[in-house]
Amino acid sequence: MEFVTVIKPGFLTTVQDLGRRHYRIFGVSVSGVMDSVSFRLANILVGNDLNEAALEVTLVGPRLQFNASSVIAITGADLTPLLNGQPIQMWKALKVQKGDELHFGGCQYGARSYIAFAGGVQVPMVMGSRSTYVRGEYGGIDGRPLKAGDEIPIGTSRFQFSQLHGRRIRPTDLPEFERERPIQFILGPDHQEFTEQSIETFIHSPYIVTNDSDRMGYRLQGAQLEHINGADIISDFITIGTIQVPGSGQPIVHMADCGTSGGYTKLGVVIGADIPYLAQRKPGDRICFEPVEIEEAQEKWKFQEQLISQLELSANFIPIR
Repeated sequence: MEFVTVIKPGFLTTVQDLGRRHYRIFGVSVSGVMDSVSFRLANILVGNDLNEAALEVTLVGPRLQFNASSVIAITGADLTPLLNGQPIQMWKALKVQKGDELHFGGCQYGARSYIAFAGGVQVPMVMGSRSTYVRGEYGGIDGRPLKAGDEIPIGTSRFQFSQLHGRRIRPTDLPEFERERPIQFILGPDHQEFTEQSIETFIHSPYIVTNDSDRMGYRLQGAQLEHINGADIISDFITIGTIQVPGSGQPIVHMADCGTSGGYTKLGVVIGADIPYLAQRKPGDRICFEPVEIEEAQEKWKFQEQLISQLELSANFIPIR
């Protein structure tokens, strides 16, 4: 097994995969990546299974040194990746050599980048996942973000590096994170607990992602929403994308590290296909919401998953030149 050395950890760099989806019944957070599309595309590029663990980088990237040759791919937010001081392409499989250093410049757009390694990050499994859950202090490397001096274990690639280097995905198949657009959501289940004016306000007014936002949830600031009978309900199920509105009238959108139940009214749920886009919003970004019906949300989800399946089968890779 080879290792990658952490010289500088960045702002918040953690080991993540698709999370602990089978343990919610026990009150365990799913955790896992915030942007599952960028994460899976990174794994496809380096020839991994879709759920192989990778690094999730938040806003300020780490400085890493490779202790052996490897193939990497960087997707998601553009944090200006550099290899030995030279700019490198994102959304492309690139071979690195022993002694090479990867670091990042400034954030051009988005909030989170993903670094996938051929062979995947091979930290121990905890409840069926390698994801880091910082609040619970488990998963990843000692249940915490990376720190200087960490040695990241990398598995063995299923492919020769020459088969991977140069792989890239068609620009038309890449997610669009730079352009501002509405985030779609399904109204309910507690929308009847809000005044009609509040629902109209939520749909037609922009909200700002606050500095209090994190992997557990995005706290938004904007027009205050009004409850009819108060904000509190009997605690029930919540999931990623749930839009809760506490007594302050300011919405909270639950994200990857959210719990499994909550006692505030739920105005709606962000559709699954828009969670990756939402995950790429950062503090200070503006968010607008747009309601859709369940049937439209399902069609968008199917389109997204079908595209990823096609890419996994290498149908849309541009041939290596």
